[in-house]
Amino acid sequence: SLSTRNCPCKMSQIPPKSPLASLFSERSNSRIDSLDHLSMDSFWLEVENIKQSSEAEQEECSLADVKAQEEGDAEAEWLQDAGLSDLLGDQGSENDNIVLLSTLTKTQAAAVQRRLDTYSRSRRRKNKQPVRDVRDIFGVVSNGETVAEKEDTRPDQLWHSLQTPNVQKQTQDYSCTVRNPGKEEAFNMDVAYSEQAAVLLKGSFLSESRRIKDGNALTKFKIPKGRLGVTKIGDLSAQDMKKIPTLALIELTALCDVLGFELKRNKAVKLKTAEKRLFGVPLNTLLENDQKLLPNTKVPLLLQALLSCLEKRGLETEGILRVSGSQTRIKSLEQKLESDFYTGLFRWDEVHQNDVSGLLKRFIRELPAPLLTAEYLPAFAAVQNIPDLKQRLQALNLLILILPEPNRNTLKALLEFLSKVVARENNNKMNLWNVSTVMAPNLFMHKGLPNKIPEGKEKQLAEGAADVVRMMIHYQDLLWTVSSFLVAQVRKLNESNSKRYQFCDKRIKNLLRKIHADKDKVEKNQAEPSKIVKVHASLLLKDSLEVHLNNATRVADVLKQFQKNLCQNGWNIVNTVNLLKCNNSMDSTNLLLYEVGGNIGERCLDPDTYLLDLYHINPHAEWIIKQNPSYPRVF
Repeated sequence: SLSTRNCPCKMSQIPPKSPLASLFSERSNSRIDSLDHLSMDSFWLEVENIKQSSEAEQEECSLADVKAQEEGDAEAEWLQDAGLSDLLGDQGSENDNIVLLSTLTKTQAAAVQRRLDTYSRSRRRKNKQPVRDVRDIFGVVSNGETVAEKEDTRPDQLWHSLQTPNVQKQTQDYSCTVRNPGKEEAFNMDVAYSEQAAVLLKGSFLSESRRIKDGNALTKFKIPKGRLGVTKIGDLSAQDMKKIPTLALIELTALCDVLGFELKRNKAVKLKTAEKRLFGVPLNTLLENDQKLLPNTKVPLLLQALLSCLEKRGLETEGILRVSGSQTRIKSLEQKLESDFYTGLFRWDEVHQNDVSGLLKRFIRELPAPLLTAEYLPAFAAVQNIPDLKQRLQALNLLILILPEPNRNTLKALLEFLSKVVARENNNKMNLWNVSTVMAPNLFMHKGLPNKIPEGKEKQLAEGAADVVRMMIHYQDLLWTVSSFLVAQVRKLNESNSKRYQFCDKRIKNLLRKIHADKDKVEKNQAEPSKIVKVHASLLLKDSLEVHLNNATRVADVLKQFQKNLCQNGWNIVNTVNLLKCNNSMDSTNLLLYEVGGNIGERCLDPDTYLLDLYHINPHAEWIIKQNPSYPRVF
């Protein structure tokens, strides 16, 4: 969990049959005095409902108890998950480790060093072979650029330089104290979050922001669009997205280090699953089965059906999600779904909406592992302990990027539905805080996880869990964005891997010389005021589009030019049906421009991306126009 070093704030989950659950259920009978007049009654009532639904049946699946790890084990596991297993002394791909290290910022490098130091101490105590020191294989890094290590630099001097953020060029105020909830704040994604926090810490800008749980008073954040545009999670290829969790884990750890929090993760354990087809089945298994019926399924079909049913007939229902359906009917419906769902015989129109919402929450709770994963659930819960709202969102953004793809896609589908519930607040009487307090127990309680809640912390942790759900619902568009600094690191990884640097010379200077030589070439390219490039649309046209780029040319301009040429020049269109509206005019939302190859696998471009800047960053890429995959096809 994320825990301050001065006070325990671990949040694990509340087993439905534990004494703590009884404490929670007792609270459901009393009002909680709150200065902001926001009630937690829905939370305690939901806990009581979960407890009652579990008492009548035997637990069908669970996670093994999370055992305490010995000193050094957690660090070893972290280094492996961070893609740095070679630093443990194992035989691995040293090249890959050096390439990854060469992309790290100063605060990220310091985070790696701290874990290596702890692991080294534990190895020495066990009289094992000492691990390699990260300072032997890479130099000080700053803002993603590596600096060669001087031969006469003492270890203590290097460590001091790793600990001291480079703030000479940083003048922007990255803080957010929520003093003006109606004001729009900039959410900077160009500079690593940990570097921003280091700047604030050095300038003593960090302050305790007062908590605001009124949805209408939440700070509005806007991501300033750089010249390269904004990248959403779905914009990157699967190949590039596989690199993101590793980088996000390193950055999250660095951010926690700077803020004075400790990032602890539950150890991954084997699952004990139920002999069922739908409820209590791992997400991966569900998706494998669903993809046999519908290839490319990203979210379990059962969850899609539950959400679709509620969207059609339940959004206007007063108290939807909060008002519990009949436990007897819900259990019976679960059994019918197990036998009839895949046959198409299940009659959704005959099911009461409160029972459907009960099935939805039951589906989430019955997953063998929590939707937010057993490893990172405590960290999600403990985000509440970060005082600054913007930094809480930064941590949440990184945690969501770390999630396995099935969990992330399923969570997004759930949050999109919850947003629709909140949007109908006038009819269903479920505002953002109501929805958050009802859903928090279903996301943060899991019967398979041990109870570690400190005595007297129940109310604080319950409110914190609801607050995290509230942030995920309200800020989901921001949270599902891949930060520009992470995309830049992915580019560096791809560049280094594609060039197959030779590491025969163990001194890092040769690598650095090559990296900086390539950087100089890019800087020379950036002096070009204009460029003529070709844009391809092979699936749509047999011809390519020649585009003259200048400093003002955006993706949206190229797509407009493409549409104009289609209409005026009568190009040979391969697939006209899906490109044209009924009146034979081009629909601009049906086309997207992709950056393919070079230092990126594939990236769907923001319409506001400036293409000359992008060309300078990735001169070897192809630009391809494709049909929007989410656009409804016309047959």
